Amino acid sequence: MNDTLIADAADAQVRRTATVESAREASAIQMQGLHKRFGRDTVALDGVDLTIQAGEFFTLLGPSGCGKTTLLRILAGLEEADDGRLAIGGRDVTEVPPHRRSVNTVFQSYALFPHLSVRENLAFGLKMRGMPPEEREARVAKIAEFIQLGDLVDRRVDQLSGGQRQRIALARALVCEPDVLLLDEPLSALDAGLRSQLQVELLRVQKRLGMTFVFVTHDQQEAMVMSDRIAVLNGGVIQQVGAPREVYEHPANAFVARFMGHDNLYPVSARSGNRLTTPLGELIAEAPGEGGLLLIRPETLDLLPGEVVGDNHLPATVAERLYRGSHAEYRLEIGETTLQATLNNRGRRLPEVGDRVTVTVAPEDLATLSE
Repeated sequence: MNDTLIADAADAQVRRTATVESAREASAIQMQGLHKRFGRDTVALDGVDLTIQAGEFFTLLGPSGCGKTTLLRILAGLEEADDGRLAIGGRDVTEVPPHRRSVNTVFQSYALFPHLSVRENLAFGLKMRGMPPEEREARVAKIAEFIQLGDLVDRRVDQLSGGQRQRIALARALVCEPDVLLLDEPLSALDAGLRSQLQVELLRVQKRLGMTFVFVTHDQQEAMVMSDRIAVLNGGVIQQVGAPREVYEHPANAFVARFMGHDNLYPVSARSGNRLTTPLGELIAEAPGEGGLLLIRPETLDLLPGEVVGDNHLPATVAERLYRGSHAEYRLEIGETTLQATLNNRGRRLPEVGDRVTVTVAPEDLATLSE
């Protein structure tokens, strides 16, 4: 009897797992060979292949003009790709108009109706879809409480703060219960404190709902805080896709490294096994790879007082120090070359400008990249 119960339970678990996996696959976004050109000379997207899993907080990251907003607009149906295929939830939507896609968009400008109340803004999309008034009111009340603005539903939008308007824009997109929510730099117009607060709120909402979010930003820190995975774009081409830590610590090439804020890139002029000759001097890397550029992340460096001899020990002079409370940022001079270092403030004496120090780095923290 017990064996039968165990077997039945195991079969049920297998069925549940299969159902979950099937749902995840069905809700994924799949892009194959997407191309988009504006005019003769402007290539916005150049053969984008990308899969976004259901329930992911996925970020499109890159500089202005890299193609991230164009890609978002194609997902929304507001732009049409010149070539390629787009599927959402297993359904080909390449030529499906925006109103027939289970997708909503939160724009940078919020695109709210300032002359309408919060309640009327939230109900607008539901009304356009023909939802009965009673059901519409219940849905609006629920989403207003969800974003903690239930006591403001009868206020006009132009009487609200920037942070409150951002929440209303998010709620208006969520109230229609789309499979996918697209967010086009919705926090960029906010001040730093409110922006940081709403980053956390937005992430909590996404995790609570389990909905797929596709987020566009040019802010590296914002992308790393909020994302499950990041796609870095440049010139309409995806340079790298990965988890935030992977993209930051193991950039695929020099563009990704520089865009993620790494200034310590040096040409490797010669190598012998794991010994690399660079403008900083000779350094030993545990697994250097074949690339011609050495990347040294600032936070992997340590500074010792005075001059200390040893492998991966580089004598330097402190040229600049920026004290930031929990850490300090240094610009160091090693001969004719400069090096950036970030040092945690661990209660010890921090080197001052003009001090002679020794820079140390562990072999496992060194790797090479291609240009």
